[in-house]
Amino acid sequence: MGIVFTLVALIGLLAALGHVGYVAMLNNAAKKKGAAGAEIAAYSKSRFPVAGGAAGVSLLGLLLTTGGTTASIIGVILALGGGFVGYRGLQQERAKYPTNG
Repeated sequence: MGIVFTLVALIGLLAALGHVGYVAMLNNAAKKKGAAGAEIAAYSKSRFPVAGGAAGVSLLGLLLTTGGTTASIIGVILALGGGFVGYRGLQQERAKYPTNG
């Protein structure tokens, strides 16, 4: 049962890290645009706490899955919650600022 909880928590962490990566990519591209990308840079900077928080909660959940049964259940719930927030955030970012290519 422990390996299943760990794999599920790892999937949640990967979803949250995908959001962090996309926001970082947006911020990098906006900085390269200079003044033309200032609005996107400000927006992506405001989204870093959400993305980082979701990744942090997912990481905490993954770490909790190494404990007993109760800790593992709490860990999976945290990791899935963080992963869900990260995935939804990623979908919102991609809808607002789609990449072409």
